[in-house]
Amino acid sequence: MDNTSIAARGEKYVMRTYGRYPIALVRGEGARVWDADNKEYLDFVGGLAVNALGHCHSRVVAAIQEQAARLIHCSNLYWIEPQVELARLLVENSALDKAFFCNSGAEANEAAIKLARKYAREQRGADRYEIITMYRSFHGRTLATLTATGQEKFHRGFHPLMPGFKYVPFNDFPALQAAVDERTCAVMLEPVQGEGGVFPADEGYLQAVRSLCDEKGLLLIFDEIQCGLGRTGYLFAYQHYGVEPDIMTLAKALAGGVPIGAMLAKEQVASAFGPGDHASTFGGNPLATAAAVAAVKALLSEGLIENARKLGQYFYQGLVQLSREFPRLKEVRGRGFLLGVEIDGPADEVVAACQERGLLINSVHGHVLRFLPPLVVSREQIDIALDILRESLQLVLVK
Repeated sequence: MDNTSIAARGEKYVMRTYGRYPIALVRGEGARVWDADNKEYLDFVGGLAVNALGHCHSRVVAAIQEQAARLIHCSNLYWIEPQVELARLLVENSALDKAFFCNSGAEANEAAIKLARKYAREQRGADRYEIITMYRSFHGRTLATLTATGQEKFHRGFHPLMPGFKYVPFNDFPALQAAVDERTCAVMLEPVQGEGGVFPADEGYLQAVRSLCDEKGLLLIFDEIQCGLGRTGYLFAYQHYGVEPDIMTLAKALAGGVPIGAMLAKEQVASAFGPGDHASTFGGNPLATAAAVAAVKALLSEGLIENARKLGQYFYQGLVQLSREFPRLKEVRGRGFLLGVEIDGPADEVVAACQERGLLINSVHGHVLRFLPPLVVSREQIDIALDILRESLQLVLVK
């Protein structure tokens, strides 16, 4: 079946909750994918940061095959061996002490919001429930995480939103200080905003936020769903800044493409949850956690995090060079393999031109080109991507 026929069937049967490109991807290997017409692409979208190990990494594939033949699902009424092993790996390689597993990033952030409120109620009283988040943030599509998201475009059509959230500008510490009041229980932010346009936290900003939270008795929640798990050149983005959160959320890259989410917390904070306070039927199931164990072990042992750090800088410099060649490229931002280029021009047209030439990227807000290559990408593949991007920019911007 070709791209056209798959798209036609999709239009007939699938809800239109996505603006889809007119291709159907059917196969992947490493940093490459093929569509239903057998056209090959370099994939610098990476499943929106999910495919950090590239497509069909051998260790993840083997773990899925082996676990599927043994036990796919039971229940969290019982201990699940790969779930326990995954919790150990995450705890021993982070500054957090306990893990809760679910099925997505939105669910992980829901869990973090609930834990923060329950902890604050127990420690500070019932009036401590408000969470301060950032403008341009993105925390998910459920009603609570949608409300936590500081972007009005995602709120339209879904009012009334949940009470208990307040927004301040990212990287504006005085604004955050001024927003804290007697209702505040936590500050929630992404160390690098991805969906918001690729904005990293300024050096010193997270240290100041940590100090404020300590001074005021607030919890600090880091949403590392997109920027975590090696993408910034560190296993966790907070490690770049030397600031430890009280709660951290993960998803996307955690299981090499299999749906999973995780919330990690410091021991004292995690103890606010008791049996029955939170749950997820499919969360931490044997299949997903077996895949995640394989994925995390690959991240830790195959030099992929170092690759993101070194080649991320190489890619960044290549994008900076393009910004010198094309003055309408206004700014290059990001860390590791989470990079964005702000463009004074039609970003979507550049995305389409790249796609036509065999490179998959995406745009956010209509004026930022976002690059999320897999951590397995090579220098040669980055060079190919830069050449295609240069061609596409020449076509779209120089008329």
